[in-house]
Amino acid sequence: MADPRGFLNHTDRELPDRRPVDLRLLDWKEVYTEFDKGHLKTQASRCMDCGIPFCHNGCPLGNLIPEWNDLVYKDRWREGIERLHATNNFPEFTGRLCPAPCEASCVLGINQPAVTIKQVEVELVENAFDEGWVAPVMPTVKTGKIVAVIGSGPAGLAAAQQLTRAGHGVTVFERADRIGGLLRYGIPEFKMEKRFIDRRLEQMQIEGTVFRTNVNVGVDVTVDELREDFDAVVLAVGSTIGRDLPIPGRELDGIHQAMEFLPQANRVQHGDTVPGQIVATGKKVVIIGGGDTGADCLGTSLRQGAESVHQFEIMPRPPMERAGSTPWPTYPLMYRVSSAHEEGGDRVFSVNTEEFTGENGKVTALKAHEVKMVAGRFEKVEGSDFTLEADLVLLAMGFVGPEREDLLDKLGVAWGERGVIKRDSNFASTVPGVFVAGDAGRGQSLIVWAIAEGRAAAAAVDKFLEGHTVLPAPIVPTQVAQR
Repeated sequence: MADPRGFLNHTDRELPDRRPVDLRLLDWKEVYTEFDKGHLKTQASRCMDCGIPFCHNGCPLGNLIPEWNDLVYKDRWREGIERLHATNNFPEFTGRLCPAPCEASCVLGINQPAVTIKQVEVELVENAFDEGWVAPVMPTVKTGKIVAVIGSGPAGLAAAQQLTRAGHGVTVFERADRIGGLLRYGIPEFKMEKRFIDRRLEQMQIEGTVFRTNVNVGVDVTVDELREDFDAVVLAVGSTIGRDLPIPGRELDGIHQAMEFLPQANRVQHGDTVPGQIVATGKKVVIIGGGDTGADCLGTSLRQGAESVHQFEIMPRPPMERAGSTPWPTYPLMYRVSSAHEEGGDRVFSVNTEEFTGENGKVTALKAHEVKMVAGRFEKVEGSDFTLEADLVLLAMGFVGPEREDLLDKLGVAWGERGVIKRDSNFASTVPGVFVAGDAGRGQSLIVWAIAEGRAAAAAVDKFLEGHTVLPAPIVPTQVAQR
């Protein structure tokens, strides 16, 4: 364990500073400054050597958190990254993007600030890259079996890396022009710079994974070709259909899904020219949706120079401390301020938009009102109607499932009740040899779940192909199967 009295001697939870708002709004670089290794060791020492480390249960990957906290504290960084990589293919992604359910279930968090698990994780992997310890892991055997992975988000990449290391030939298909899925085009540069994806892809290519971009499977590669050329298929196509808001005026120009807006901004950061780009520059922006995607739209709009930004959320403002409805060790309902919220804009809670209005076919305003929760349903607060000017409206209300037309309907997979692909507890769809990982089968979820499911699906595919598996599968509850 780490320092047996560390959590008593060091009661403060310390994180790296964020760069000044007025400075970081001038660029698209990550918002955090470097974190001193000495401070990190102190934070790692706060890990308690719990009799039952609930952080294991909170992490879908089953990360060996107390072990690598101890190793960081003892300056055994190389052993630490080995323990981290034993359960997580991409800790540099989760260490930046995961909301850290592990920290929510940290035993220390019952009555003190939780251990900074996420920060130790990302510092561990960054130190490993700096030291040259992150090397390709070459397969020791070649099975002769060929697997197609459709989709290159975190679930697809995790499945591909695991299957390649097991000795299978793996081809990842991506319909976009670059690999990465939502990591590439959904997550803004200021949350994770894309160079972190590129260095992992270099490792995976050396290991033997083949990447094919600009390929729409089901069109450019037919379903018949897919089934004939590959021994197994992993569907990691995500949940990409954005929830819409079908109210009067929805047809007006200037109302867009968040995933129309965010990828274009990311493409510009790659140096691309985007004809007709949707931009917030000089506009009155309203973001409908109070989650992470809405915050990404907020930070992007502010960097593009929006005149004003309002972010609407239909739910009431959460309490400042953990809500009683989400006791430890569950993930707490509480008020959170992301780096984007810190940068500007107005957050408006308990509000419902009922109509868009416009002139000459373009949105100019929206009509909304306050709501309250009564018997589990939203009810209008009478007399609370208001109108807000808007030149650009971004819908960031979540995602309702994967797209069906080109591939999934042609494959003939069955569908679950929530609009996701039906699968069993072994991640197998109803089509023999076709497996499902990530949001396509789980529904919209966290990056840590995507990686966990990619790893678990890879183990299931390996067993399907070989009759057994050498791959470690994270403990993934059976309820991930669509009932």
